[in-house]
Amino acid sequence: MKALLAHHELAGPARTLERQLATRVEKFADKTLGTLVKSLFETYVVPDGYERELLPVGEVPTDHTALAVSHCITMEPQRLAKTRAAIEELVVMRNQLVHHFIQKFDLCSDAGCTAALEHLEHCYERIELHHCELLAWAQGMEKARAMMAAFAATEAFHDMVVNGIAPDGSFSWPFSGIVSVLRQAATELSEDGWARLERAQAWIEADHAEQTPAKYGCRTWPQVLSESRMFDLEYRGSDDGRKVAWFRVRSGM
Repeated sequence: MKALLAHHELAGPARTLERQLATRVEKFADKTLGTLVKSLFETYVVPDGYERELLPVGEVPTDHTALAVSHCITMEPQRLAKTRAAIEELVVMRNQLVHHFIQKFDLCSDAGCTAALEHLEHCYERIELHHCELLAWAQGMEKARAMMAAFAATEAFHDMVVNGIAPDGSFSWPFSGIVSVLRQAATELSEDGWARLERAQAWIEADHAEQTPAKYGCRTWPQVLSESRMFDLEYRGSDDGRKVAWFRVRSGM
């Protein structure tokens, strides 16, 4: 139960997740069974339709990659109530065994020892039943984590996290990888607030070669600037008579 509660959800800047996990492990390490059961039914075994906002809008830094990972078991109300009652009864049984077993049975008589042994065997059956149930929950969580780890190694996951491209190919310009690197280029190559597009293109090709207009359904860099609506674009004459594209991040973007 401690392992389930420590590992079933993590959220925040990616660079802090390892530290958060260690903190959660420590948090649950010394909790009593009753406290663990209370926590279990607050965030892990929950009603159908349960939602928990792990990354509240406005509380997550926008300058770092943030992730939220959650695993839980949902149940319809009747089954949830039955499951909770059964596990809460386990807590009561545990407390009786630890604190009242010797007072309950006369261990100085054969009859008392026989009754105590029968009671322990009955308790063991119930404990084994719940242990198998919790083990199945833990195995299910480990399977889900393994599947998530496998997905995290795919190009689709990289596109989703780094480039903002969903598995179905859809994306939002403000959160796309190409807009992110264009913002960086506009800052790095700024001349009086504007950056020369051909220089930005060379900078991106050198350091972020995977960011191409074609990846986002565009043919040219000016098309990206135009369709994203995140930048101002203008053409200026050059010394050799060519028209040269310059851009900047649009005010308020």
